[in-house]
This record gives sequence, C-alpha cells and structure tokens, in this order.
Amino acid sequence: MIILFIIGLLLGAISVIFALQNIDIITVTFFSWHLTGSLALILLLTIASGILITILLVLPGSVRNYFRYKKLEKENKNLAEELRKQKELTVFAKITPLDQEAISSIDHGAMSDGAIN
Repeated sequence: MIILFIIGLLLGAISVIFALQNIDIITVTFFSWHLTGSLALILLLTIASGILITILLVLPGSVRNYFRYKKLEKENKNLAEELRKQKELTVFAKITPLDQEAISSIDHGAMSDGAIN
C-alpha cells in the first residue's frame, strides 16, 4: 500500500513539474465547449478529473467490501459462540451423563468461559 502511495506521489510531482514548464496559453475543444487557459492549468484539471473518475469507480467496490466485511465479522462471532458451546458440551459430557436439562443450561451459557481452554 505504501509503495502505491509513493508511486502516486512521484507521478504527481512529475506531472506538476511538467505542467509548470509548459505555461503556454491553449484552447481545448470538447464537442461544443471551448476552454482557454494555460497549459499547466489544463493539465492539472485533467489530472484532477482523472483522480475524481478513479475514486468514483473504486467507491462502489469499497462500500461493497465494507459491508461484506461486517457480515463476515458477525458470522465469525456467531461461529465462535457455537464453538464455545460445543466445547462446553464436550467437557460437560466427559464429566457427567447428558440429560435434557444439562444441555439446555449449556445452551443458555450456564458454564463459564474460563473453564475451557
């Protein structure tokens, strides 16, 4: 991640240096729009619009991954609780014979978490 940041920073610095060395006045035509300004300003605007477009393209995937992460985190918590219950049942079954009352007390968390390692 830091490598990508450094590469982006270097590309940005090179772009700014290039833009500052090219200060001629130009006219950019896009369909029926005409934009007149210095080459440096036009280049910086195009770089900024490229960054904005990239952010807009990456944003939906990032939001989707965030919600997927939260869902998996909740599922992991539920599975950890189920594992805890199964460990309690295993330890309890080794100690005493099983009956329905004992199983229901374990399901409600009657045994302490510290008893099982």
